[in-house]
Amino acid sequence: MQLHELVNTFGQDLQRRYGEKVHKLTLHGGFSCPNRDGTIGRGGCTFCNVASFADEQTQEKSIQVQLAERANEVHRAKKYLAYFQAYTSTYAEVQTLKRMYEEALSEANIVGLCVGTRPDCVPDAVLELLSDYVQQGYEVWLELGLQTAKESTLKRINRGHDFACYDTITRRARALGIKVCTHLIIGLAGESRDDNRNTLAKVIETGTDGIKLHPLHIVEGSTMAKAWHTGRMQAQEMEEYIDIACELIRLTPPDIIFHRVTATARRPTLLAPLWCEKRWLAMTEIGRKLDVDGAQGSLINQSFIYTEPVRKSH
Repeated sequence: MQLHELVNTFGQDLQRRYGEKVHKLTLHGGFSCPNRDGTIGRGGCTFCNVASFADEQTQEKSIQVQLAERANEVHRAKKYLAYFQAYTSTYAEVQTLKRMYEEALSEANIVGLCVGTRPDCVPDAVLELLSDYVQQGYEVWLELGLQTAKESTLKRINRGHDFACYDTITRRARALGIKVCTHLIIGLAGESRDDNRNTLAKVIETGTDGIKLHPLHIVEGSTMAKAWHTGRMQAQEMEEYIDIACELIRLTPPDIIFHRVTATARRPTLLAPLWCEKRWLAMTEIGRKLDVDGAQGSLINQSFIYTEPVRKSH
């Protein structure tokens, strides 16, 4: 069976609800990040180099120009979601955000917004703004970069927030009718399969509408790249990623939508693992494994939460 027959995919969900293909068009709003500009920290998350997913020259173009360019790259869709992806796309004055979001929504073929951000950068004014678009009938997704629920890992990767912050914002957003997509990384140093399961269980307990799974990318310009160059960090093998990703998918209730089950990057930005360059390789293998072992939701009765050990102070 094909992947969309085994997993509740975002593309499948949009096709069913809109009666046709709907594509996301990525945008760069020129936003910064509080974990880079000194507001909460400097240097950013240890895995991050925004050049891996955003063209810095793009931010100089208007939202409408970017939408037109992205739409020309897609030939099988006539409806789109405007995806504010780069950096922290709620990190600005609310009037600035409103101007950008509404510039995108003014295009006749745009049916909604996907807004990528951090859990600690979604004040009530932003939630109210996004909720207003929901009330107008637009598709609105708040994409929150959680990455992991393990507090010690969040500190180690210099994330700058804790799980409680994610929990609070997710519950507030969903109470206002805003859909939440949670980003999770598989392969973070020091994390076990139990940690991955625990993160998923806590996300499901909080409540989410969508999930994005990412293999850890070691990219040039990141703090992790320094460790990789000196041999102090190893990249995850594709077989291990597929094994864990498939188990998480099978532990996920069927009503939760998977926006992504893997991710790709390109050299020279990508240092490792190089299998992430091949767009369809991991997706195909995930589909094959699920076809044999069971589809999304087939393990939900085995989900569990364990408590991270508390370190005693001396």
